[in-house]
Order: sequence, then C-alpha cells, then structure tokens
Amino acid sequence: MSTVAEPRRAEEIMRRLKRFTLSSERRWGRMTAHQMICHLADAIRMALDERPVNFCGNWASTHIVKFAALYSPLPWPKGVKGSPELDQETGGGTPPVDFESDRDELLTLIERLRKQPADSPSPQHPMFGPLSWAQWKVLTYRHCDHHLRQFGA
Repeated sequence: MSTVAEPRRAEEIMRRLKRFTLSSERRWGRMTAHQMICHLADAIRMALDERPVNFCGNWASTHIVKFAALYSPLPWPKGVKGSPELDQETGGGTPPVDFESDRDELLTLIERLRKQPADSPSPQHPMFGPLSWAQWKVLTYRHCDHHLRQFGA
C-alpha cells in the first residue's frame, strides 16, 4: 500500500507535482490545474486540523467507503464529491492566488504531514471518521495520485 510516509512514494508525488504546470489539461472533472493544487493543499490542512470541516459521514462511509478508499488496489472513481469546505467548484476551497507559491505550499504541507508522529492524536475525516496518521498518509498519497492522474501527471 502506497503512502507518503515512504520516502520513495513521497518523492514520486513531489516529483510529479514539480513537473505539473498551470497549463496541464484535465482529463475529467471541472477543476483547473491551479484549483487542483489548492484543493490538495486544503485536504492536507484538513488532515493537520488547520481547516475545519463538518462531519457528513454515515455508517457506509465510515466502514465500507473508508476501507475501499484506503485499501483497494483499484483507482478511485471519477467525479465523487468531497467535503463542501474543500470544493473548488462551489467556492468552498481556498481560492488560487499564485501557482508557484500555491504549489510550494502544497509541497511544504506534504512534508509537514509526513512528520506527524504515529502516536500523536489525529483529527477525524469528514466522511471516513477517525483515521490514524498512517491512514491519513495513505489517503494523502491516494488523493494526490488521483488528482495528478486527472491531469495526466
């Protein structure tokens, strides 16, 4: 299972992000390349408990969907809506400002998340409920990979 906790996997994601450009074209969805960078940064801020989100999960999302999102070898489906607080399309997410600085902030946030000690308390995910830091790091890898594939990166 891939995770940003593994240096090789973290470097892979960071390398793909560094190659990613403002003109990268999406293969599906509505977000622009710049909005995607801000969306991923917001998701990590949420994981670091720096971006408040409301719990909107249910039994299925905290058990079945959580397991599939974290542990299934299949790619994530396209077009699944996430938390409104992270939604770039409705204005709930952080608005893009400067592509290079927003991307640099995302890279910094990934590093900060990687350094979270396994035994420290971690925040709840808005759909999946309680997650350990190990699970947040798997989820972050999968989320970044999903959106990088969305833009062919």
